[in-house]
Amino acid sequence: MPQPTVSIYNAMLNGYTQNDMYNDLLLLFKRMRRNDVMPNWFTLPVVLKACVMVKELRQGEELQCFSIKTGFRSNPYVGTKLIEMYSCAGVLASANKVFCEMAERNVVTWTSMINGYILNKDLVSARRFFDLSPERDTVLWNTMVAGYIQTGNMMEEARSLFDLMPCKDIMSWNTVLEGYANSGDVEACERVFEEMPERNVFSWNGLIKGYTQSGRLDKVLGCFKRMVDEDKVVPNDATLTSVLSACAKLGAYEFGKRVHKHGEGLGYDKVNVNFMNALVDMYAKCGAIEMAMEVFNTIKRRDLISWNTVVNGLASHGHGTEALVLFREMRTCGVRPDKITFVGVLCACRHMGLVEDGLAYYNSMFTDYSITPQIEHCGCMVDLLSRAGLLTQAVEFINKMPVEADAVIWATLLGASKVYKKVEVGELALGELVKLEPRNPANFVMLSNIYGDLGRFDDAARLKVAMRDTGYKKEAGVSWIETDDGLVKFYSSGEKHRRTEELQRILRELRNFSILLDDEEEELQEHLI
Repeated sequence: MPQPTVSIYNAMLNGYTQNDMYNDLLLLFKRMRRNDVMPNWFTLPVVLKACVMVKELRQGEELQCFSIKTGFRSNPYVGTKLIEMYSCAGVLASANKVFCEMAERNVVTWTSMINGYILNKDLVSARRFFDLSPERDTVLWNTMVAGYIQTGNMMEEARSLFDLMPCKDIMSWNTVLEGYANSGDVEACERVFEEMPERNVFSWNGLIKGYTQSGRLDKVLGCFKRMVDEDKVVPNDATLTSVLSACAKLGAYEFGKRVHKHGEGLGYDKVNVNFMNALVDMYAKCGAIEMAMEVFNTIKRRDLISWNTVVNGLASHGHGTEALVLFREMRTCGVRPDKITFVGVLCACRHMGLVEDGLAYYNSMFTDYSITPQIEHCGCMVDLLSRAGLLTQAVEFINKMPVEADAVIWATLLGASKVYKKVEVGELALGELVKLEPRNPANFVMLSNIYGDLGRFDDAARLKVAMRDTGYKKEAGVSWIETDDGLVKFYSSGEKHRRTEELQRILRELRNFSILLDDEEEELQEHLI
């Protein structure tokens, strides 16, 4: 266009904003000024927003000067954007000056100034401005309540203010609900959820988040069933991803398949990479590695999480060769690995016993990718060396690690010392474990068994006495059984389930039926003979 007007420029600026192309927007604004096209009321707020997004404080200050010269400062919208810009930059004095100099302030202006104080964690000033505000709409109330929640450890103040709200909308309820979820108070989260006059998908997501963060993963599955079957609420990708994560941790394969079908029905398998990544993770952790690979192969635009999930999934199930092949393919595709990738790579080397390769990959983390090894990487290497019987080398590796060895690493070394009958290494490992876990009797049992295998029964008896003196017993094992009604927990300690008698009756019937079938089969064999 030979001579674009201000309206044309505004249309282009808005187009850049809608596509998050803020640097291009600022370049176009400079071109607009060079061509002597005068901005109007609609131009400056858009440009100021771009300055906020790319943290261009200097250009924002120039725009403020320009607004003063041209008379745009009287526009409340321009003033509001200036307050946002200075608040995001942490220059609250300038934001407050703009606010005080504004001739006309509306509720949006007050909300912007209060939000600026909240962003900079000055809740006292934010509350003072809130109390002084001549007009308060629902957005302003929600902003202040959310400010208390975001700051942390202020749920009591948030709830008190929420109770004073004259008109609560669904967003207000969801804000408090998520606040309790983030704080780990799942009982309060449940109470708020039940009190809500109406709920949307974000309400259900807040409750699911509360259950997830409190570790009550079986409740997550029940919540999803209630959401979909009873309330007929359509889940979004965040819902499905959270539920799939719970299925992965619980090993709830059948329930995960149901969520998969639900996501397919909503079309998330075509466009949503987060949903697909969660599916790969769920299938891999449930042991269905073929299904995990099938889903992975259908992902058109794989991100780093996609590669990490499948590499770690393959490695953890003993498919080390395939994991390393995919790792090489990942690098060929130009995807830069991170620390999570290398956990899978080192895990693959551990399963395959590739000591030299494992050491090479471990060293390349820092030399090639500037990644400092974490405790997970070091644990894989100690396990790799221990499985190979290189216990002396494993001890040397532990002494040179960039992080302190934890109980898992020393327990790994203790277990290997039993396999290879290395008493000295076992005693060293137990000494460290006693410092880290003085009340864990399992550590004493391991070394006691080593002494027993070597015929050192006096030493074995001494350790059993030490174990008894801790006063603690080894924790009972637990199993999850997936049923139509959800997940059921069983303990090896003999703790009774509420339907134990019914279960035992069914088991007796099955045993009797099995005996009857065996008798009939025996009679049939005799008849045939």
